[in-house]
Amino acid sequence: MSQTVLIKIRRKDNPNAAPYWETFELPEKPFANVISCLQDIQKNPVNIGGVRVKPVVWDCNCLEEVCGSCTMVINGKVRQACAALIDPLEKPITLEPMSKFPAVRDLQVDRARMFKDLEQAHAWIDIDGTHDIGEGPAIDQETRHKAYELSQCMTCGCCLESCPQYTLDNNFLGPAVFSQARYFNMHPTGAMHKDKRLEPLMKEGGIANCGNAQNCAAVCPKHIPLTESIAEIGRQTTFHLIKKLFVE
Repeated sequence: MSQTVLIKIRRKDNPNAAPYWETFELPEKPFANVISCLQDIQKNPVNIGGVRVKPVVWDCNCLEEVCGSCTMVINGKVRQACAALIDPLEKPITLEPMSKFPAVRDLQVDRARMFKDLEQAHAWIDIDGTHDIGEGPAIDQETRHKAYELSQCMTCGCCLESCPQYTLDNNFLGPAVFSQARYFNMHPTGAMHKDKRLEPLMKEGGIANCGNAQNCAAVCPKHIPLTESIAEIGRQTTFHLIKKLFVE
C-alpha cells in the first residue's frame, strides 16, 4: 500500500492579499526533498479537496545549498528547502515564507533589503589596478582559513529570520552584513577601505543594536561563526571611534 505525505503551505496571492493555508497530498518518495515536492505540486496543483488551484510560487536556483534563494520556514524552522529531506521531517509538513521580508506571493519574498544593506557596508573590494603588477600580498594560513569560513555566506536570510532584533519595519543591518564587513576588512586590499565599512555599522541600526541572542549562528546553513564576527566588528568599531576622537 503506497503512503502519502501531507504538505500544508501558507499561501498569499499577492503582496496585499490576506494569507491562507492550503494542503496538498503527495505520494511519498524515497530521498525526496521539499523542492521536489513543490515541483510535483507545480506540475499538478490539485489540493487535498480535489480542487485545481494556482501553482505554488517559490524561489530556487542551484538546488545544492549554494545560492541561498530557497530559504523558507519549514515546520517552524528557517532553513534551505533544497537541503530539507522529507523522510526525517515531522508530518504533516508546514511550509511558510520568511516573515522578516516583504511577501511577494506564496513562499516567495523580496530580499532586496539584504543587498542594499551590504551596499551600505561597502561589502566588496574595489578594483584598484594592482592586478597587473604581479602577486598580491601574502596571507597567512590561519587568516585564509577564517576568511574561507566567512566567504561561504549565501545571503540566504536565515540569520535575519531568526534574529529578534531584525524586523520588517526597522533599519537593523543584521549579522550577515557584520560578518561580510569583517570578511573584507581581513583582506590586505580590502583593509584600505576599512573605515568606510565601519562608519555605517556605527550608526543607528548598526552593531550597537545587536542583542547578542546568538540565534543567527544556530540557524546558519553554512555554520559561519556569526557571533565571532559580531564580537570582532564590535571591537573594530570601538577602536575606530577611539581613533576618531584623537584624530578629529
